[in-house]
This record gives sequence, C-alpha cells and structure tokens, in this order.
Amino acid sequence: MSRRGSGVDESGRPIVAELGRAETPEEAVARKAAASAARRNGKTALNLFVALLASLGIVAFLVMVVVRPDQGRMYEPADYLAAADAAQGTLDVPVVAPAMPEDWHANHAELRTGSDGVTAWSVGFTTPAEKYLAIIQGVDANTSWLADQVRDARAGAVVTIDGVPWTIYDRRGESSPGNVAYALVTEAGGSTIVLAGTADDEEFEALAAAVAKELE
Repeated sequence: MSRRGSGVDESGRPIVAELGRAETPEEAVARKAAASAARRNGKTALNLFVALLASLGIVAFLVMVVVRPDQGRMYEPADYLAAADAAQGTLDVPVVAPAMPEDWHANHAELRTGSDGVTAWSVGFTTPAEKYLAIIQGVDANTSWLADQVRDARAGAVVTIDGVPWTIYDRRGESSPGNVAYALVTEAGGSTIVLAGTADDEEFEALAAAVAKELE
C-alpha cells in the first residue's frame, strides 16, 4: 500500500511540497538545523525580554525608594544656635548667629580651622524661596581666605544695610556660579563676615539686616 497520501514517499522520507519530491538527506539535515536555530533564537529573544522587564522593575523600585520629593529636605535640620553657643566657648570674638524666622531652615553649622590656618564659623540656610544662603565668619582672615569664599570674584559696589557697609561680589552672570552666585562681605571686630549663596537680593538683605543686629 502506498504511503504517498501521508506526505512521505515509499521509503518513509518526507515529501517537500515545494519540490513535489522526497527531501534528500542533506535537505533533511538543513531543515532540522534551521528549526533548531529558530528555537534557539526564540529562547534568546524571550530571555532578553525577561531580562529587560527585570531591569525596568529594578529602575522603578529605585525611583520609588530614592526619588521622594515629598519626604522633606535634602539635609537634616541643624540646631545652629546651640552650635554657636558651643563655638563661642573657643573664640575670642562674638560668634555671628542671628535668630532667623521659622521659614529659614539651617542645614549645617560648624566651626573649623582650614589648611590656611583661618578659623571660621559657618551656618547654611535654605531660605523661604528654597535657595541657599550662608554666613561664613573668618577670624583674623586674610585676603586669600576671602578670595576663596567669594570664588575669586571681584569686589563691586558697597551697599549699606541697617548701618553696616557690605561689599558686593557678584557672580550671577557666570555660566556655572555654583552655590556662591552672589556674596556680601563686611569687616567687624577682627572678623571677616561673608554672606554667600544663590538667594535673591531681598533674602540677602533680610539676612544682612539680621547680622547687623548682632554687630550692634
């Protein structure tokens, strides 16, 4: 009985429809190799897809854990008034630390002596407008120390705020001014006092006025 109706010839070899005859051994090997390659490619594509999904899942997790804009400020609040009291015990000049309104948030406060030998007290604030503004008080500071605080900006005009003259150092026009886009500098009782940051003129004036009260 003929087996041609089943798609194989009398010797049991599959008939290739496109050729109308049984496939040769070489064709059979090529067909099986192609089928095997297709299966491997399919598994590789699936593995890549699974790996991509896993990577996206990790990224989503990190975004949820790390990027939390509603979780508060970048820095923990600092009790700068208490730190100023502690610093006062080691300095012969009054530490400048005005009490600011509640919407001025101190994020660091420290007293340290730099490699240049200048001892400096500093306190940094996040302002009500979410800008950065710091007080840096150098004791017996030199011109090199001051140049470092104002990032080598040139001295500008002098403005008087609540009776205290301040020299302006303006870097706002630079492409990358960093945290010292603008500064006000005054001298008082053996200290060089620098107000530096990214705040606008109004917030600089508010801090300068508070410092002026400390210098009375």
